[in-house]
Amino acid sequence: MPLEPKAVTISDIAVEPPPEATMVDPMAWYDTPGPWEMEIGCGKGGFLLSRARANPHIRMLGIEWASKYYRSTVDRMARWQLTNVRVMRTDAKIFVMRHLPPQCLDALHIYHPDPWPKKRHHKRRLIQHDFANTVLTLLKPGALWLLQTDHQEYAEQIQAVLGLRSDLTQLFDQSIADVAGPEWQGTNFQIKYTQQDQPIHHFAFRRK
Repeated sequence: MPLEPKAVTISDIAVEPPPEATMVDPMAWYDTPGPWEMEIGCGKGGFLLSRARANPHIRMLGIEWASKYYRSTVDRMARWQLTNVRVMRTDAKIFVMRHLPPQCLDALHIYHPDPWPKKRHHKRRLIQHDFANTVLTLLKPGALWLLQTDHQEYAEQIQAVLGLRSDLTQLFDQSIADVAGPEWQGTNFQIKYTQQDQPIHHFAFRRK
C-alpha cells in the first residue's frame, strides 16, 4: 500500500535567513528540484498562492519583512498544503545581494514595492542600479523580471533603471496577470487602486 503524503506544516514552509557571508542553495529547501522563482514583498501571499497552485512544478520563495504578513502567509501556504512554496522573513535587498549564487533564478516578481515617496527617502527604494546589477547576475538567460507599481514617479525610476539596459529585453505585452494563474484576483494594492481608477504601471523584462 502506498504511503500517505506527509502533511505540510508551518515548519516546512518557513525558512530562516542565512547567516552573514553564507551562500544558499535554494533547491535544498524543496523535496525535488525545479525552476525557481522569487517574489519580493509577498504581503498576504495572494500572488504566491495563485502562482504556486497553478504551477506545482515551479519552486517558489516569498520574502516578506512585515512580521504579521509573514506569519499569515506561512500559515496560508501550510493550510493549502503547498509543497513547492517557502517563505522567509528578511531584508530582501541584503538577501539578494549577499546570499544567492549566480544564475539561480528563473523569474523574479516584485509587485508594489514601497515607493518611499518623500525625496529624502528615495535612496531606500529597492529598484536602484546596484540592486539591478546584482539581479542580472542571478537571472538565468531567458529568465523573467516582472514588476508592478501604482506610484507614477517610482514607475519612471523603474523605467530609467531597467528600460535601457543592454542585457534586458522589455516585454510590453506581458504582465503579472499573464503568469499568476487562473484564480488570480490581483494584489491588495492593485484591487484598491483599480477601484479608485488610479493607473497601475506594469513592467516585464527578459534576461538576454
